Amino acid sequence: MGTKIIYAGAPAFSVPPLKALLEAGFDVAAVLTQPDKPVGRKAVLTPTPLKAFAAEQGIPVLDFPKVREHAAELSSVGADCMVTCAYGQILTAEVLDVFPRGVYNIHASLLPRWRGASPIQHAILAGDAQTGVTVMRTDVGLDTGDMLLVREIPIAADDTAATLSDKLSALGGECIVGALRKIEDGTAAFTPQPAEGITLCKKIKKEECAVDFARTSAKICNLIRAMNPAPLAFSYLRGAPVNLFFAQPAAAEHAEGAQAGEVVRADKTGIYVRAGEGFVKILELQASGGKRMRAADFVNGRKVAVGDVFAKEPQ
Repeated sequence: MGTKIIYAGAPAFSVPPLKALLEAGFDVAAVLTQPDKPVGRKAVLTPTPLKAFAAEQGIPVLDFPKVREHAAELSSVGADCMVTCAYGQILTAEVLDVFPRGVYNIHASLLPRWRGASPIQHAILAGDAQTGVTVMRTDVGLDTGDMLLVREIPIAADDTAATLSDKLSALGGECIVGALRKIEDGTAAFTPQPAEGITLCKKIKKEECAVDFARTSAKICNLIRAMNPAPLAFSYLRGAPVNLFFAQPAAAEHAEGAQAGEVVRADKTGIYVRAGEGFVKILELQASGGKRMRAADFVNGRKVAVGDVFAKEPQ
């Protein structure tokens, strides 16, 4: 008989690893996720992406507001182990003790770097050259457990949090299947996380997404890529908020004397903005109340012109 699993997660990121487990033939006895939440202006009660997928597959779903209060219900499933992936709740010792073969987390970073809630965004923000997936045995700490499997991938210059998330989610599926195979065949070897190189990352706050064009072009572009698709980097142009989706460091001519945030060129190739060091070429953006569009269309609509200033606050 194979390993019987409870799989815990919530966002779209957690769906591909569950698919991988099912395709590999693992017995997923139940899915644990967050309760339905109101979404949109009409506050329509909406299940998590993981719950929706589990329902399609006919997998029983548990959605406790506070999982720490439901160890008995988890135990009644009779699972050997639990796999977590972006679940979003801290697991207490009482919950961890339910599973005789342990609890294993799919974490989207190369631990101990970027322990916490937003490792994908922070890897891009920091300009890291690579990231990856760590499968660890969960303990009561925050992403502090012993590592079972680690896989690295490069971060491309045009990766956003969206594209990197897709890559890491798929990789997470490969990793958890490999990790559980090792546990089943008795070849699992656990390595304590290094004491050096520990970094922590909290959930991103909206105020952290405001673009300060006094920073270097590289840091500005990293921020814009890291916040795409959510919560989105933003600036103010002509007194109104503008969401920024993608930008690249760039050279610009005839920009002597331009201040940080000032538009020095705007044409079909992009919107060129003076940074504290270098220039930023904005390629995709969205005016308040408008649609996401290419910079060329934004320019054609006369929504920006040379001499305009992108500001961190309304002016």
